[in-house]
Amino acid sequence: MPAFWRRLGLPGLADVHTHFLPPRLLRRVWAYFDAAGPLLGTEWPIRYRWDDAERVAHLRRLGVRAFTALAYPHRPGMAEPLNRWTLDFAARTPGCLPSATFFPEPEAVHYVTEALDAGARVFKVHVQVGGFPPTDPALDPVWGLLSDAGVPVVVHAGHAPVGTAHTGPAPFAAVLARHPRLAAIVAHLGAPDYTAFLDLAYAYERVRLDTTMAFTSFFDRFDPFPTAELPRLRELGLAGKVLLGSDFPNLPYPYAEQLTGLGRLGLGDDWLRAVCWHNAADLFGLSTG
Repeated sequence: MPAFWRRLGLPGLADVHTHFLPPRLLRRVWAYFDAAGPLLGTEWPIRYRWDDAERVAHLRRLGVRAFTALAYPHRPGMAEPLNRWTLDFAARTPGCLPSATFFPEPEAVHYVTEALDAGARVFKVHVQVGGFPPTDPALDPVWGLLSDAGVPVVVHAGHAPVGTAHTGPAPFAAVLARHPRLAAIVAHLGAPDYTAFLDLAYAYERVRLDTTMAFTSFFDRFDPFPTAELPRLRELGLAGKVLLGSDFPNLPYPYAEQLTGLGRLGLGDDWLRAVCWHNAADLFGLSTG
C-alpha cells in the first residue's frame, strides 16, 4: 500500500469510513458479523480483530494519515455516551477526525450541538442498523444543524447488505429535498442502488459518496457496480464527490483489496489521487505536510 500512494505522489491516504468503538460495543459488532453468515449468505470473518492501539498502528503503517471513528447507535440513549467516547478517542489519537453520531430522540439536538461545539468534524448515521426512517421528525432539526454547520455526515442509506423498510434512495432523497445543503457522504456508493445515489450526488452540491467495500471480490459477489456507470463515477471523483472508504476493521479481507479494486477500474491516476487523498483533504482541510 505505501508503494501505491507513493507512486501517485500522495502524502498518504485519507479514509473517511473507519470504525473505532468502545471495546464492549465493538465486541458485540464483531459477534454480529460472526453470526451473520445465514443472513448474508456468506461468512464474514473479521480480519483485524485487534485492540485500538494495534489497529491505529496498522493504519499508520499502511499510510492512512486521516481516518474516522464512526459509531452508530441502535437504540435511544446510546448516542450521547458514544460521542463522548469517540471525541475523546480522536483527541488522543493523531490522524483521527473528531467523529460523532445521533439517533432520533428528543435529546438529539442538544448532544449534536454539544458535539459540534466540541469540534466534531464528521458524523455517522446507520439507517439500517438503527432501524429508523431518516425522515423521522426528531431528526429534522438535526439535519438542519448539520446543514448550517456544513459538517459532513456519513450515511448508510443503501439496502446493502440487507435492506429494510427505511433503506434505499427514496427515504434519504426526501431528507435532501428538505435540506438541500446537507453535506452527506453516502456509504458504500449507495449499494445496490448505485445509479439512484449517483443521481443524488449530481443533483445536490454537497452530496458525496464513499467507496467502502465497493470493487472488492467479496462485495462484487453481492452488489457489483454497474460498468455503465463508471464514466459518471470518474466525473464525480474528479469533481471532489467520491472519497476513499474501507470499513476497517470490519473487513473479511486485507485492507489492500480496497485499493486494488479501485486501481482495476482504469479511471486514471488523477482519479485515484482525488479519491484516495485530495477530495478528503479539501473537505476536511487536511495538511499535505
